[in-house]
Amino acid sequence: MHLRTYYPTVVLSDIHLGTQHSKTAEVTSFLKSINCDRLILNGDIIDGWHLQKSGSGKKWKSQHTDFFKVIMKMMENFGTQVIYVRGNHDDFLDNLAPLDFYNIKIVKDCIYESHGKRYYVTHGDIFDTVTTKMRWLAKLGDVGYTFLLWLNKVYNARRIKQGKPYYSLSQSIKNKVKTAVSYISDFEKELVNFARVKKCDGVICGHIHHPANTYYDGIHYLNSGDWVETLSALTEDEKGNWSIRYFDGVITEEQTEKLGDTQITIAS
Repeated sequence: MHLRTYYPTVVLSDIHLGTQHSKTAEVTSFLKSINCDRLILNGDIIDGWHLQKSGSGKKWKSQHTDFFKVIMKMMENFGTQVIYVRGNHDDFLDNLAPLDFYNIKIVKDCIYESHGKRYYVTHGDIFDTVTTKMRWLAKLGDVGYTFLLWLNKVYNARRIKQGKPYYSLSQSIKNKVKTAVSYISDFEKELVNFARVKKCDGVICGHIHHPANTYYDGIHYLNSGDWVETLSALTEDEKGNWSIRYFDGVITEEQTEKLGDTQITIAS
């Protein structure tokens, strides 16, 4: 029997269910490996934009439904509270937020309090207008970015055949692009400044597909990353310490339908 790792709080974001690049099998496998009191789904869990453009019937797979079934099981078996923060790709939730039903909350943003500290929780897309609206992505272009994700997929298919764990080639390339690095830095600073205005000790966000656990002038900046490129999540332990957890298991094509065991590593 596979033992689950317990965390008081887990944060996931940017899964983009409904797109071909969503690592649905991996994130579902990750959820099956944990137990938590609180699961924060911090935006872009469902890619409503893509589903609307392409037609939900063609793009929505049974694996995407399985993801939510695992969450429902966690709620039933462990009493997990789910907080769903809307993102820009699932902004259809604006018509529902705020909603508090049973053990599920749907919000546009919220304040998370833990161990005497206050964290401002937001997907982060509203800060695109404050910063530079992803200058690097605009230059690269949507077609170029899709190609980058395709290249990442081909590269990792080869690694899987060699028995090697997942590696985000696309993230590595972006980290070498000066405009991308500059955008990320500006984004982080804007969010930190807003958290300070809100009299919070830190901020928890997603949106830019770049996991982080760092401090800016005493303000704790946390970004959960994504499940398209980096395959990462944020976890809080029983003492209030935060870590980034990366999925580094190997999911074969056969395991995509029948999920196997997973390995998780920590990056503090």
